[in-house]
Amino acid sequence: MATVLSATVVNVALHDIMLEFGIRQGQVHWLATGFIAAMTTTMLASSWLLDHFGVRKTLATAMLLFTVISLLGGFATSPEQLIAARIGQGAMAGLMQPMGMYLVFRIFPRNRRGQAMGIYGMGVILAPALGPVLGGFLVDQLDWRFVMFAPVPVTLAGVFMAWRFLPVPVSRPEPYRFDLTGLLLLGGTIGLSLDTLNRVQQLSGQEGRILVEGILATILLALFVVRERKARHPLVNIGLLRNPSFVYANLGAMALGLALFGSTYLVPLFVQTSLGFSATQAGLLMLPAGIVLGMTFPLAGRLADRLSARKLVIFGITLFAASAVLFALSDLELAFGWLALWTVLGRIGIGFMLPALSTGALNPLAPEQLGAGSSTINFTRQLGGAFGVNIVALTIEFGEHSDGIPTIGAFHSAWWLVAVFVTVAAIPVWKMRV
Repeated sequence: MATVLSATVVNVALHDIMLEFGIRQGQVHWLATGFIAAMTTTMLASSWLLDHFGVRKTLATAMLLFTVISLLGGFATSPEQLIAARIGQGAMAGLMQPMGMYLVFRIFPRNRRGQAMGIYGMGVILAPALGPVLGGFLVDQLDWRFVMFAPVPVTLAGVFMAWRFLPVPVSRPEPYRFDLTGLLLLGGTIGLSLDTLNRVQQLSGQEGRILVEGILATILLALFVVRERKARHPLVNIGLLRNPSFVYANLGAMALGLALFGSTYLVPLFVQTSLGFSATQAGLLMLPAGIVLGMTFPLAGRLADRLSARKLVIFGITLFAASAVLFALSDLELAFGWLALWTVLGRIGIGFMLPALSTGALNPLAPEQLGAGSSTINFTRQLGGAFGVNIVALTIEFGEHSDGIPTIGAFHSAWWLVAVFVTVAAIPVWKMRV
């Protein structure tokens, strides 16, 4: 709950942060992208930490550090400090998020995992439901800085609950070395790739650096693949990729990340910039969608135990793509209720996708593979989110502007792009045999 709250609560504050620090959308989007990129990189370390320290110590320590970083970010005096705090939040969130899925799949038998994921998902989905509303209220009534403080009560409660209720592991595997080289190569690849996309937004005088960074990112990616194939204890278990259903589910998870994070970034910015909504109104627009998504999750989880995972995911993709197309066809006179309805439609689609993708990916795995498997599918979902937010921001920046502000046409282009990406993801998902 804390990780998703932190990923989404800042979105309704982006407009005010741009005004206070005098920065453009091309820089402010790093508050969302930097968080997701750091989260994407570090979550692959969770499997090693689980083996060496157990879920109790790992989760409690990560939440405590997350709390401290959030407080520091709230007192930032420059955009660079704020972005650094968001990256630190994301790094800790990356260690925290796979733990919930890991526990669900360790505790529940195969025929109840979908239902358990649905209930677990309700807690996760409360955050994006309440996050924009809470963020809008804090921005309008207090100050944007309070969106950085918002997760602190949740994570402090989480630290107490982890020490009080989570068990100390009875036994642990034989110690093995952490793949720090792989982590650094992967982090460098993601960071350079995202920075390259960011610089493409500016272009003027950046062409040489864009080319160099693109080449370096490609080299680092190649070195990472070579490293993972040769490492005795790799950061990414390449052996899992021999399971076709696992691979196709991860491709679907990448599309889910793009849909979830791309649209959560796009909706508040779209209605505030183009339609003149306040931060509170932008938050309220997201509230019905979050509530409906919370109601959808248990149903989708139960269905994931009984029906084909791929059919449920395809159904979810269809609903979300329809929502994105409706936003792409919107105009300035559109009523608040219609926008809320289209947001609800998209969130129902996401609700059907997540439990089915999780069960489709992890059910074929052996118990000893669940830690690495849950880290991997969370990683691919976050990777889709990181690049989704960046590609959406790039599309808006290259779109039509008036007095330096994106017009509704720029946002329409971004919505069409999101719809196309998610629709194409139906191809690998249909190849899932579960």
